[in-house]
Amino acid sequence: MSKVYDELDETLIGFIRRQKVFFVATAPLSAEGSVNVSPKGYDSLAIIDRRTVAYLDLGGSGIETHAHLRENGRITLMFCAFEGPANIVRLHGQGETCAFDEPGFAAKMALFPAFERARGVITVRIERVSDSCGWGVPFFDYRGEREQLRRWVVATPQDEWAARRYESNALSIDGLPGLTPPPGPSPE
Repeated sequence: MSKVYDELDETLIGFIRRQKVFFVATAPLSAEGSVNVSPKGYDSLAIIDRRTVAYLDLGGSGIETHAHLRENGRITLMFCAFEGPANIVRLHGQGETCAFDEPGFAAKMALFPAFERARGVITVRIERVSDSCGWGVPFFDYRGEREQLRRWVVATPQDEWAARRYESNALSIDGLPGLTPPPGPSPE
């Protein structure tokens, strides 16, 4: 039987912290737009308080979450038990993104001391928490993280990494604005 909560309690926080992966869902306002669901791994989630979480956006092939949040703020995070008792927890809320080149990014990045660089940090103000049985979720054995993304981020020089972010993350698949380089010095 599912249950709805106003905020995270210690049991829900403990469950969330034990999960090795979670999923993020967003969508544009347009009915023709693409719904986006992204898996997140590593130790990339910070619970700030009972109504606020943040996660590290290391980057990827698209910029959907960033673009959708800038357009409308709607976001859902889902955590599934792949071991132990069956359970699913969803955090519904309003999200905001802070990209690597924006004011306040360094303070948000400080929530994740194990990481040197990220495309952004997503902060979610939780409006609704729900859980459900999770009986249809199979058991999986955790073997470890895939290190390719972290290695690439660290190995790529900062200026090359930033240029790649702007180039490949300028627009969402539906044409919504993504990352835009900050304006340079004005020509004299």
